[in-house]
Amino acid sequence: MSAERPAAAADTAQGASPPPGLDAAWAHPLLSRMMRGRRDRQRLDQRHPWLLDTAVVLIVVCIALPDLLWGSGNAPFGGRDSRDQLPFGVLCAFAAALVIPLWWRRRAPAVTYFVIALVSLAQWSLGIWLSAGISALIALYTLARHGSLRLLGWAGALAATEAALAVFVLVPVEHPLLGLFFLLGTATAAIAVGLTLRIRQMYLAALEDRARRLEIEHDQRARLTAAAERSRVAREMHDIVGHNLSVMVGVADGAATLATNRNEQAAEALRILADTGRQAMSELRRVLGVLREGQDGTRMLSPQPGIRDLDPLLARVRAAGLRVTYRTVGDLDSLSSGVQLTVYRIVQEALTNTLKHAGTGSAAEVTVTAAAGTVRIRVADSGLPPGLPVGAVSGPRTGLDDSGHGLVGIRQRAAMYTGSVTIGPRETGHGWIVDVALDVPALSASGDHLP
Repeated sequence: MSAERPAAAADTAQGASPPPGLDAAWAHPLLSRMMRGRRDRQRLDQRHPWLLDTAVVLIVVCIALPDLLWGSGNAPFGGRDSRDQLPFGVLCAFAAALVIPLWWRRRAPAVTYFVIALVSLAQWSLGIWLSAGISALIALYTLARHGSLRLLGWAGALAATEAALAVFVLVPVEHPLLGLFFLLGTATAAIAVGLTLRIRQMYLAALEDRARRLEIEHDQRARLTAAAERSRVAREMHDIVGHNLSVMVGVADGAATLATNRNEQAAEALRILADTGRQAMSELRRVLGVLREGQDGTRMLSPQPGIRDLDPLLARVRAAGLRVTYRTVGDLDSLSSGVQLTVYRIVQEALTNTLKHAGTGSAAEVTVTAAAGTVRIRVADSGLPPGLPVGAVSGPRTGLDDSGHGLVGIRQRAAMYTGSVTIGPRETGHGWIVDVALDVPALSASGDHLP
């Protein structure tokens, strides 16, 4: 099991400042609530799109009915309109023609606005003002929110032209300048609100898309890291298994020759054993040898590191400025070469992680214990030096370093020996700990695996 802290949670726990740009906006609680409310409204609107359209139509009807039933005919900017000279049915027809198109305002915003604008021009030409004319502002807002921006420019010009014609030519008003200012101001406000909400919707959509892409990229990076580490482990095991097979084949050939000279019956079995070993080596090179293509054509001629190579590794780490204490328990030299390589790589990755995230001012304790078929590697550091802010060295620890291996590689290596991995903050609250337990077979006195 493992206990890793995500980057955002680590920043919050240590009091670090939020990340800049879109990440800071995404982490803001107000924006999170807005996103949740927006998603709820979107789901409701997708399931029942007619609810919002019907609600808008009913609201405008409620605004228009009192003016139709009990309107006095007073114009909003002084004077009286000509509604007394027209039948009540004509007024109701104009009100219906202004309100009903709002039902299609989101499906055809441009057509809806231009139809309402034409009806508004017709009613003004008859010298009447109707409260249902507010539907023109709603249609203009909807066009700014959902419609074509090119048509929005033409709609704004049409609204300004109609307003000027209404107050100066078509409808008698006592204060035409005040009327023009009011009509242009409300039209401008409707367009501004629509564009503002449109931009906000685009911004939130961009944030959602960024969050999805970051999640996908994080998952892909983790998978690529695991694949790269498996390839690295496979290359190392290729060398180990190939070396052991070569020794086995050499011993089998020598024993077969000796048995042949002594006319023993085991000579044929030993030759079959040697041929089988050579065939296994050929298959091993064919299957795993292709993994060496990532080494740019260079072949590593030095042997794979083991327990004895930990001392030079720790010396290099100490030279880099990290104080390291090293302790061993048990007979580590009797471990197989594969287990020794795994122990070396785990210590190497853990100390690299300490140098990267805690810096050279911290200290680390390395303990390797071998007992009762279990090898335990424990690397604990003291964390950032006092007074140094989180992230001052190389950002908070997340369990995945930038080099592409890091703690993911530790898990991959521990999995080869069905081991358990615990990675996370220390119980004291200061520093980081990597604790790995490997299940290894029982060892003979010579250090080889018992059958």
